[in-house]
Amino acid sequence: MGEAKRRKQLGLMPTVYPFEADLTDDGHVTLVRAPDDKALQRTLTEALEKTQLTGDAWASEYRTALVLSGRVPGVLHTAEQVADIPVPPLRRVSGEIVMGKTLTDVEGVAIAFDGGVIRLRQQKHSVDGQKWESFPAIRDVQRLMDLLVTHPAFELQGELLGQFRVEQYAEGRIDVEPDPPEGTLEALEDVAREWHGATPEEWVELHQEMMSDRADDSGEVPLMRRTFFELRQPAPLQNPTRSVFTTRRNVEVYPLVGATYSIDGETWLSYDDPEAEPQEDDLMSAFANILNMETVQVTVKADGSVEWEDGEIDAEDAGRVRADLQAATGAGTPEQWAAWTRKMLLDTFNADEDEAEADIPVPVAVRLDVPKDAISNPDPLAQTFIESEVTFDGEHWRDLYDEEVPQELLLALAQFKPAE
Repeated sequence: MGEAKRRKQLGLMPTVYPFEADLTDDGHVTLVRAPDDKALQRTLTEALEKTQLTGDAWASEYRTALVLSGRVPGVLHTAEQVADIPVPPLRRVSGEIVMGKTLTDVEGVAIAFDGGVIRLRQQKHSVDGQKWESFPAIRDVQRLMDLLVTHPAFELQGELLGQFRVEQYAEGRIDVEPDPPEGTLEALEDVAREWHGATPEEWVELHQEMMSDRADDSGEVPLMRRTFFELRQPAPLQNPTRSVFTTRRNVEVYPLVGATYSIDGETWLSYDDPEAEPQEDDLMSAFANILNMETVQVTVKADGSVEWEDGEIDAEDAGRVRADLQAATGAGTPEQWAAWTRKMLLDTFNADEDEAEADIPVPVAVRLDVPKDAISNPDPLAQTFIESEVTFDGEHWRDLYDEEVPQELLLALAQFKPAE
């Protein structure tokens, strides 16, 4: 008797229900094939409505697959060029409902529910609901990297929606500060449960994983866990090298800084740094305020010009802001500008001593995030702004918040270690 047949007779084989479901671009689900059990139908429908991409996120996923399949002619530089690619309004998702299994028991993409998992195997696309097509998975890593470099539009990011402090209690309560944009709270709460644990068992298990191999592990279960997340609108194209944690329906979620935990709800300890001093709540709140401070984006160019959007800075402050930023960056003086940008790039990408000897290319412009509160303050701006983007040709901007090294620096740096 075969092993599979023997296990089935003994009642050890999981119960599997194949399914197919059609989805519209706004997330509406129609079951084409599903088990007869009405409860399982509801579970499947709710899981797909809750997890599958919609709107701009669905468009980004489809356009990315199309570009990576090599079926888009020319080179994509701008968001407008990407937006010109038509997107089918219908998708068909197929897979199986597997009872009695967990996410660790199955391979590939799956959605957990109470009693089993929903395994997703294939996604097809259709304009009219009659003809369906799908894209094969890309297995050639070099081909993938070549396409990412060929199309500068892969460097574009979606609009920042905000940065948020998310606290979860052991019993399940979740607090988010500040209030997230309408329609995104559920996504943040879902990610927090995935990050911290959705059940008491997962809460303990994930904490123990974070504390593994640490001599200071007391064995106590934390009362609260805290993580900072950033929300962005979907990027025009999905870059697999970007540090996005997940995309939920129509929003991208990025984790920020190391997660912390509290045994008593007042003193916070770092998971990442066992040597870090415990921090009281007032210090963490101050840090949260820093993450969410309002800023003005200012572009400083090598030739000394300093620019911002009309109305962002009052006329009485404009002259001082320009002078301050020119003095801080060396803009307008080639030698000083080259020295400042060199140090900024090496510090940003945590170059070692050998790399510090490299011939670093000089950006033609740098974008700075300047706190609004600092603009009207008479103190110099040198210690207040944060470098956010650079361009080496005046057209393509590189995000310094990403861990990905700008292509222009790869030739200059023999080794690279992302900043912690």
